[in-house]
Amino acid sequence: QVQLVESGGGLVQAGDSLRLSCAASGRRFSAYAMGWFRQAPGKEREFVAVITWSGSPTYYADSVKGRFTISRDNGKNTVSLQMNSLKLEDTAIYYCAASGGKALPKVRYEYDYWGQGTQVTVSS
Repeated sequence: QVQLVESGGGLVQAGDSLRLSCAASGRRFSAYAMGWFRQAPGKEREFVAVITWSGSPTYYADSVKGRFTISRDNGKNTVSLQMNSLKLEDTAIYYCAASGGKALPKVRYEYDYWGQGTQVTVSS
């Protein structure tokens, strides 16, 4: 079992930056690929970014590539999402997830554990 708790969400203006963190507890955090997803009101939950158990490689959705950076610290059992140049369309609840089965999972069903989410709101 892995428990995930996100933090760092908030209200920011377009163009600002925000850093999300996800703290994991449980067994063998370093064995899991870690991903970030997001869900905007009325939309499906979508993939944002993923990082392998070792920290490399990473993979991003086209919509965030070049603006977001995913990283992890296996010693601290944390994964982070640095979000720069935020846009209105980045507004969503952001979820951290852990996958024990794939190296770079990019779809929801490939993940085993989920956090409760943290709200990110970008205003104009």
